[in-house]
Amino acid sequence: MMRQPSKRLNHLTADIFSEMEARKREAAKTRTVYDLSIGSPDQQPDENLLQTLIHAIQQPTAFRYPLSDGTAAFREEVARWYQCRFGVELAPDGEVHSLMGSQDGLAHFALAWTDPGDIVLVPDPGYPIYEGSVHLAGAVPYRMPLRAENGFLPKLTDIPEEIAARATFMILNYPNNPVSAVATLAFFEEVVAFAKRFDIIVVHDLAYSEMVFDGYQAPSFLQVSGAKDVGIEFNSFSKSFNMAGCRIAYVVGNADIIKPLAIVKSNIDYGVFLPVQQMAIEALRRDRESGGKNTVAPVYQERRDVLLGALAQAGWSIPSPKATMFVWAAVPNGWTSREFAFAVLEKAGVVVVPGSAFGEEGEGYVRIALVQPPEILLEAVAAIDQSGILRMKTSV
Repeated sequence: MMRQPSKRLNHLTADIFSEMEARKREAAKTRTVYDLSIGSPDQQPDENLLQTLIHAIQQPTAFRYPLSDGTAAFREEVARWYQCRFGVELAPDGEVHSLMGSQDGLAHFALAWTDPGDIVLVPDPGYPIYEGSVHLAGAVPYRMPLRAENGFLPKLTDIPEEIAARATFMILNYPNNPVSAVATLAFFEEVVAFAKRFDIIVVHDLAYSEMVFDGYQAPSFLQVSGAKDVGIEFNSFSKSFNMAGCRIAYVVGNADIIKPLAIVKSNIDYGVFLPVQQMAIEALRRDRESGGKNTVAPVYQERRDVLLGALAQAGWSIPSPKATMFVWAAVPNGWTSREFAFAVLEKAGVVVVPGSAFGEEGEGYVRIALVQPPEILLEAVAAIDQSGILRMKTSV
């Protein structure tokens, strides 16, 4: 075939994930493989949610086209949950819009708000779709470094004023994937002031709002005074309610910022399957009426503690994250991220993702997903320890 695909694809980062998958399949031919790479929940939704879905599917209207922005009942329940959880008031009409997963909305937002050559501020390291969506829209990403010495928060004062003045929007994500960092309301206040000064839209990804540990409560960006003037927030059912395959999420906040995204979406899809919306309504209702006693967080807190405790005994001490389903681990001295990830797979059969897959600032780290039960995590750590990989060094 003589024709070539779009040059936009050259900027996407699927290569490392494809390579890890190929290496995993090869390793699985001769040994047990422990996959701690992709952040896909390994549990199923609560039984009550499954029954809600089953009942909804049996209704005569279940298989009709849904509305792109979500049913009125869905949008109203999102607004009620946000008021209960964060004290944030939202108008169900205009300030809430359903999505087929938060990645869906994030992937299309740049198409709605940028023209070729526009600048977008993105985190580095960051979830791949953040920068990927910018390239797909023909815009230009400007990377904001997330470094340990600053708590993995971007230093807004380091962004050149000429860049900030040209930027259309900025993407933030706390609790963060991949670095598992969290942000304070004080930081979000700085963000609002920065956004107003330079007329920048703020796009905050809050997908891990309920996957929090040790009594920590993740704030919403929209809790800050003036935040709704400049920004929107994405949230998802994938991690909080084990509904990743259902593909349902939502965006909330400034109606004028959401509207162009809604226009793009209305030309691409017909919205979320109606029974799945009903399942999501029940998830939020039950969570709200229980006082936020989400059953997902304790599961991952236990896994975090088991994994980090065992790794520390094996000689690999890693800071304990307050949130998310990931551990962001500095690789031992002498390794690059890729070298270490490949060696751990080949010698121990454990699959982790090299930090460099998430951006240049991810070099020197690997991301470990807490997607296996405690007993399997202990087996994975034992395999790493027995391989001797933590006591090896390479020259780089």
